[in-house]
Parts: sequence; C-alpha cells; structure tokens
Amino acid sequence: MITVSGTLSKAWMAEAIGVVFGRDYYLDPQRRYAVDRRCNDYAAEHFTGMRLFYSESNLGQIDYWDKSQIQIGGIQPNMILGMLLGADFVPDACHDADITGQCLTGKDPADLPSVESLLDHSLIRLFDDQIRQAQDDRRQRLRPVPPFFWDISGRATIHGVLTSAQKFFGEAIFMDMLSEPQRCLDIMQWIADAYVALCRHFSQIADLPVTGVHVGECSSCLVSPEMVERFVVPVTSKIGAELGPVRLHSCGPSTDYVEPFSKIKNLHSLDLGGDTSIRRAREVFGNEMPLSVTPLPQDMSAASTDPIVSWAKRILQEDEGGNLEYVYHLEPGYNLDSIYALTDFVKNLH
Repeated sequence: MITVSGTLSKAWMAEAIGVVFGRDYYLDPQRRYAVDRRCNDYAAEHFTGMRLFYSESNLGQIDYWDKSQIQIGGIQPNMILGMLLGADFVPDACHDADITGQCLTGKDPADLPSVESLLDHSLIRLFDDQIRQAQDDRRQRLRPVPPFFWDISGRATIHGVLTSAQKFFGEAIFMDMLSEPQRCLDIMQWIADAYVALCRHFSQIADLPVTGVHVGECSSCLVSPEMVERFVVPVTSKIGAELGPVRLHSCGPSTDYVEPFSKIKNLHSLDLGGDTSIRRAREVFGNEMPLSVTPLPQDMSAASTDPIVSWAKRILQEDEGGNLEYVYHLEPGYNLDSIYALTDFVKNLH
C-alpha cells in the first residue's frame, strides 16, 4: 500500500491565521483545545480532500486524530523529561517550543533521581489533575490525550535515548560515549526507564492502553553505525519489550544505519529521511516492514514541482512494492504546489 499524509507546523499556522503558541497554549488545556480546533478547521477548509491536519511532525496520526480529543501536556517528550530534571520551558509564539539545554551537564548516573520520584513532580501532578478534570467534564465530553501521546491510538511517543542524552548533556555526550561508555549506557538506560514509567503512568491515568511506541532517534546519524548498535539498539530493544512495537524515526540520511536498526527487537516500522536508500532498507527488512519517508526540504521549497515528483518516483522504484507512506510537515517557505504534486502522484498510483 502506498499512501501520503502531512501535518501543518506551528510556524505555518502562525502565519496563516495568527495563532499564538505561548505558555498557556501548552499548560492550559482549554486554550490548547481552542487553538488546535482553529488550526484543524483551517486545514479542513483550505486542504479539502487531502490527508493533512495540524499536529507535531511525526507524532500525531491523521487516521487516529479525533475532533473530540483535548491534548493535555502536549509538549515534546524530551522537553517534559528535561523539565522534570530542572530545565526551563521556553515557548515561542510562532514556532515549536524548547527547553534550556544541558540540564544534566556534569551529572553521573548516581546523581539522577529515582524514576519513581518523577511521578511526584508538580508538573506531573498538574497534568494528572487536568486529565481528571477533562474526564469529569460531562458538558464538553472531550477525550483527554495525555502527555507522551498525540492521538487516541494509544501509541506512546518518546525521543530516543541518544537524542535525549544530547539534549540533556549537549554535544559532549558524543565524546563521553567514547571515553566513558558504561557511564553513558547507564544514563541512557535511566532515560529509557524514565520514559517507560511516564508513559505507563499517563496511560493509566487517561485510560488509554499503550499499543506501541514511537521513538524519535533524531541524533542517530550523528554517530557511527557501530555506536548506534552499541548504545541505541539494546536500550531501544528494552523500550520495545516494555511498551510494545517500536516505530523508529531517524530523520537524517540513514542508509548505513538500517543494518543496526534491524537488530532492535520488536521493531514494527521505520520513519526515514528522504535521502535514505529505500532499496537498502528493503534489502534488510523486506517488503512487509512499513516504511515512511519524508521529502527533502529543498525539494519541498523548489519553485518547480519537478524535484518532488522525481524524488517520489525514485523512492517508489526503490521500494519495489513494499508498504510505504510519504509523510511531510508543511513549513513556511515550502511551495504548496509540491504537496499537491506529491498527493496527485500517489493518487494516480491507485
């Protein structure tokens, strides 16, 4: 099956309808619901017939998004964990939010709090209370989607342990992986345990059973495939054993990484950057493994639609009949004709 779907970015929505993504957007569920509804009303009106809606890139799924859902604590996974570790939340009115970086600089595994203690943090208690308030509100009858989830599918979403370690320690983590490998592995295992505990907690509070886990390992391409196999593979395998089937996201050129990725236990699907060899991915995983692939920004922003169509054709040829989805995240500066051309290309295949 070949499909195409897309999401609208915060930057796009800020330009299109002037919505503001301030602190209250993330911490006030009613404000969040009102803004999300405006954004998706815009998507429905301006992109009729397209599989396009407003959500975080690669996290929400259009097939499981529900108009009655209200997002609680809809903050990127590594940012929530970073805030629990002392980082400050940094919203941006017109773009994605962030946190202050390197909140664990100089820390050793022994310095990290117990995973259980994270659940007593005031931020977690705030989200718990907001979930319960939404559940008790019989007037609105909205379904709360808790932190670490982005739709009603039950797919948990986390950042990968390497990506999170880079966020919390900065680029020094890459040198530390060479000089102090066991320390880094212990830290990454703690990060994994923390994510598992948080996902299970919110799954229970929101009565949303975990069906799988999206692991955004955006930093995987910044180290060698051998380092990915040494650090990422065993810890991600444990996450898969704890939470369920893994969807692994690697946004960079991942051709040399598909072999170590194949060693992750309970790997269910892959989300790859547009300059990855899909032919190589199929050689390793076969045609049954669901693959999604993202167009390159330069093709999305080109004045002509020729680059995006040429890219889509190449990906299709390399896929050789596998289960494939083209996914894109619409940012300002992209050529709208490119997404129409990509959508038409897929539609014409059926």
